[in-house]
Amino acid sequence: MSDAASEGRRQGFEQLSFRRERPAFNPLYGRFVSLIKIVLPTIATALIVLVAVWPHLNEQKKRFQIGPAQIDPSDAENLRMVNARYTGVDDSRRPFSVTANSADQLDGQSTLVKLDAPKADVLLGDSTWVALTANKGVFDREKQILELSGGVNLFHDSGYEFSTSSAIFDLAAGDATGTEKVEGQGPFGRLRAEGFRVYNRGQRVEFTGKAKMLILPKKDDGK
Repeated sequence: MSDAASEGRRQGFEQLSFRRERPAFNPLYGRFVSLIKIVLPTIATALIVLVAVWPHLNEQKKRFQIGPAQIDPSDAENLRMVNARYTGVDDSRRPFSVTANSADQLDGQSTLVKLDAPKADVLLGDSTWVALTANKGVFDREKQILELSGGVNLFHDSGYEFSTSSAIFDLAAGDATGTEKVEGQGPFGRLRAEGFRVYNRGQRVEFTGKAKMLILPKKDDGK
């Protein structure tokens, strides 16, 4: 083999080896390397900041932790209603209503309701009506009994008005009783007594204890 041929093969081998050692340049790989140079320092900085502020975040979490409210079971059992209203009918299917500024159920199982500024409107057998008002009251929803106290006032649409300090009204039966001093006035005149009883939806009224009545003379028409 001639020297010229040997030299040609050697140069060809060197050129082949050089091409194998230097692969072709990939532009996507260059972009990836550039992106890594930007992202890695950013992540490192964020980690440093997080390590620095984490104790403060943990303290705020303990201080303002959000969770279920601690409710006293007794508060959940006592129900309160504002502008309460109850409607029903008596034994003769005549309607009545009881309203109050607020109503508080005494406990979760009781039918008793404590009333603030109660008012009751009752329709009587002769199609007349009675309005009852007081400062406080307790209403038994099951028995339909209303106990009033403090400034109890009874007004009949025929013009009679009575006042006492306490009274009990059976709205279902249409009866009422009072054991405190009572004062009344109306077209007949004025009266005072130590108590009263009402039977059969107002068809009969009794005044108990020492009673005093002042009867006013009936005025003639046109005089």
